[in-house]
Amino acid sequence: MKTVLLVRHAKSSWGDPTLPDHERPLNHRGRRDAPRAGERLRERGVVPDVIVTSTAVRARSTAAILAQALDLGSDRILEDDRLYGASPEGLLDIIRALDDELTGVMLVGHNPEVGELASRLSDEIAEMPTCAVAEFRFDVADWAEVGAVAPVAVLFEAPARDR
Repeated sequence: MKTVLLVRHAKSSWGDPTLPDHERPLNHRGRRDAPRAGERLRERGVVPDVIVTSTAVRARSTAAILAQALDLGSDRILEDDRLYGASPEGLLDIIRALDDELTGVMLVGHNPEVGELASRLSDEIAEMPTCAVAEFRFDVADWAEVGAVAPVAVLFEAPARDR
């Protein structure tokens, strides 16, 4: 069994128009939503072996907050610049290249790519708002099979939009 958690980074700030897109930090809502997402996963016992994150500041910050909520050390966070602007197929390539000894991975990336991959893996997921988590369980032994077969379980969570 392999578990893929696709996470769209938490809400970022547009407060400084001089910052390049890659350097935008999380805003207040993002810093609030990310730990809550991690806590919900931890409460359900869903803890990935590794977190693979985009190198963008907002994604790395989201990954660090999630790792802390899941009691994962920073050594379990892998930065991969391919996640910044990766196509859905590129995201699958990253997943399929994982060590088969791992049973769970979390990818922290960006839309539209993360949302497109989530929709491709399950028509139950129409969109990925910021800090949404799409969980897919595949009854496979090898990461190379992910995406070639349908998931046996899908769960989707997104932060409440009460602001």
